[in-house]
Amino acid sequence: MTARVGVDVGGTKVEAVAVGGDGAVLARVRRDTIRGEEGVLASVLAAIGSLAEGRSVTGIGIGTPGQVQGGIVRNAVNLGVTSLDLAAAVSARSGAPVRVENDVNAAALGVHAMRGGEAPLAYLNLGTGIAAGIVIGGTPLRGADGTAGEIGHVPVDPRGRECPCGQRGCIETLAAGWAIAARWGRHTDHPVREVFAAAAAGDARAVEIRDDLVRGAAAAVRVLALAVDPAVVVLGGGVSRVGEPLLSAVRAELRGSAAASPFLSSLRLEDRVELLPPDANPGALGAALLAG
Repeated sequence: MTARVGVDVGGTKVEAVAVGGDGAVLARVRRDTIRGEEGVLASVLAAIGSLAEGRSVTGIGIGTPGQVQGGIVRNAVNLGVTSLDLAAAVSARSGAPVRVENDVNAAALGVHAMRGGEAPLAYLNLGTGIAAGIVIGGTPLRGADGTAGEIGHVPVDPRGRECPCGQRGCIETLAAGWAIAARWGRHTDHPVREVFAAAAAGDARAVEIRDDLVRGAAAAVRVLALAVDPAVVVLGGGVSRVGEPLLSAVRAELRGSAAASPFLSSLRLEDRVELLPPDANPGALGAALLAG
């Protein structure tokens, strides 16, 4: 049986799928991510090896954090990778052609396939950091240097908090997981959920953090809508797992902020926002599609 393999490399887990010729997922596997160049390579090869048993692998796609150009991954800080020619190394060991893509772009392609249709789509990953993948005509938009979609570092408040990128008031300082955890200041596995629960119970500090998160996410949606006019903006990533309360709040923020602008009101941005289903894994699927 022939199959394409898609691999989604995360900071803690590597998830991979084998996809048949009809696009159906044949098998899945999850492995712990080993940090560093050699560790990441070993993690990816182990996942591929598990899926290759009893199958002829015709192509491999890999989605990974960091700057990706020509199959080389650079500056993937959360993986401990400075520079790794991932495509060449995996191809040499697997014997299959390999394509490597930024992980958010790969996930956007997976979301596009899951939803169907050909309309432009943006996938807004609200995770530890914030970035967007944009799919137009079935193809991820990469830009001249592969930085298209890095909207987490668009400043929306020049007097706001300092961002690790060196600017102030970036969208990430409002809505990224790292910023929320730092402001909440409690050692917990789910700071965003705690913030939403405490805000609902009337905690004033939690209300402030929650409202900033919503304002930042809405600003990201607005930037995407005005820059590329996608038919839909799908919210995903760890922060989005709060679920319906986040979606409702972002829609309300978009509606309220557009009330004084006939132009923005006419775009009905609140109707374009959706949540990624909680059990979806678009990163590995999108990577497999790249291999086709």
